Amino acid sequence: MQKLLLLYFLLINIAAFVLFTFDKYKSRVNASRTPERRLHTLSLLGGVLGASLSMILFRHKIKKTSFVLKHVTIILLWLALLVYYFSQVDDLNFLR
Repeated sequence: MQKLLLLYFLLINIAAFVLFTFDKYKSRVNASRTPERRLHTLSLLGGVLGASLSMILFRHKIKKTSFVLKHVTIILLWLALLVYYFSQVDDLNFLR
Protein backbone atom coordinates (compact mmCIF):
# COMPACT_ATOMS: atom_id res chain seq x y z
CA MET A 1 0.00 0.00 0.00
CA GLN A 2 2.80 2.44 0.85
CA LYS A 3 4.47 1.79 -2.52
CA LEU A 4 1.22 2.61 -4.33
CA LEU A 5 0.84 5.79 -2.32
CA LEU A 6 4.40 6.79 -3.07
CA LEU A 7 3.87 6.10 -6.79
CA TYR A 8 0.67 8.16 -6.71
CA PHE A 9 2.45 11.15 -5.17
CA LEU A 10 5.33 10.85 -7.61
CA LEU A 11 2.98 10.82 -10.61
CA ILE A 12 0.68 13.59 -9.33
CA ASN A 13 3.68 15.84 -8.65
CA ILE A 14 5.12 15.19 -12.10
CA ALA A 15 1.71 15.99 -13.58
CA ALA A 16 1.47 19.20 -11.55
CA PHE A 17 4.97 20.28 -12.57
CA VAL A 18 4.21 19.63 -16.24
CA LEU A 19 0.81 21.38 -16.12
CA PHE A 20 2.14 24.47 -14.31
CA THR A 21 5.14 24.64 -16.65
CA PHE A 22 2.96 24.23 -19.73
CA ASP A 23 0.64 26.96 -18.46
CA LYS A 24 3.64 29.26 -18.12
CA TYR A 25 4.62 28.44 -21.69
CA LYS A 26 1.07 29.16 -22.87
CA SER A 27 1.17 32.54 -21.12
CA ARG A 28 4.28 33.47 -23.07
CA VAL A 29 2.83 32.55 -26.46
CA ASN A 30 -0.60 34.07 -25.70
CA ALA A 31 -2.40 30.73 -25.97
CA SER A 32 -5.46 29.57 -24.08
CA ARG A 33 -4.53 29.21 -20.40
CA THR A 34 -5.24 26.50 -17.84
CA PRO A 35 -7.93 27.65 -15.39
CA GLU A 36 -6.56 28.49 -11.94
CA ARG A 37 -9.14 26.18 -10.39
CA ARG A 38 -7.60 23.23 -12.25
CA LEU A 39 -4.10 24.23 -11.10
CA HIS A 40 -5.25 24.46 -7.47
CA THR A 41 -7.16 21.18 -7.74
CA LEU A 42 -4.04 19.37 -8.88
CA SER A 43 -2.14 20.84 -5.94
CA LEU A 44 -4.90 19.80 -3.54
CA LEU A 45 -4.80 16.26 -4.92
CA GLY A 46 -1.18 16.00 -3.83
CA GLY A 47 0.82 17.79 -6.51
CA VAL A 48 1.80 20.69 -4.31
CA LEU A 49 5.55 19.95 -4.50
CA GLY A 50 5.62 19.75 -8.29
CA ALA A 51 3.47 22.86 -8.55
CA SER A 52 5.68 24.78 -6.13
CA LEU A 53 8.84 23.73 -7.93
CA SER A 54 7.45 24.92 -11.26
CA MET A 55 6.29 28.19 -9.72
CA ILE A 56 9.75 28.83 -8.30
CA LEU A 57 11.80 27.73 -11.31
CA PHE A 58 9.73 29.54 -13.93
CA ARG A 59 8.40 32.41 -11.77
CA HIS A 60 4.90 31.33 -12.63
CA LYS A 61 1.98 33.08 -10.90
CA ILE A 62 4.25 34.40 -8.14
CA LYS A 63 3.15 38.00 -8.66
CA LYS A 64 -0.55 37.15 -8.41
CA THR A 65 -1.22 37.55 -4.69
CA SER A 66 -4.57 35.75 -4.63
CA PHE A 67 -3.08 32.71 -6.37
CA VAL A 68 -0.05 32.61 -4.08
CA LEU A 69 -2.21 32.91 -0.95
CA LYS A 70 -4.37 29.99 -2.07
CA HIS A 71 -1.26 27.98 -2.90
CA VAL A 72 0.30 28.69 0.51
CA THR A 73 -2.98 27.61 2.14
CA ILE A 74 -2.78 24.32 0.22
CA ILE A 75 0.83 23.87 1.36
CA LEU A 76 -0.17 24.43 4.99
CA LEU A 77 -3.04 21.98 4.63
CA TRP A 78 -0.69 19.31 3.28
CA LEU A 79 1.83 19.98 6.05
CA ALA A 80 -0.92 19.54 8.64
CA LEU A 81 -2.04 16.29 6.98
CA LEU A 82 1.52 14.97 6.93
CA VAL A 83 2.10 15.82 10.59
CA TYR A 84 -1.17 14.10 11.48
CA TYR A 85 -0.36 11.04 9.36
CA PHE A 86 3.11 10.56 10.78
CA SER A 87 1.86 11.08 14.32
CA GLN A 88 -0.63 8.22 13.81
CA VAL A 89 1.53 5.66 11.98
CA ASP A 90 3.12 3.20 14.42
CA ASP A 91 5.83 1.98 12.03
CA LEU A 92 7.10 5.50 11.33
CA ASN A 93 6.20 7.10 14.61
CA PHE A 94 9.23 9.36 14.94
CA LEU A 95 7.28 12.51 15.80
CA ARG A 96 6.19 11.35 19.25
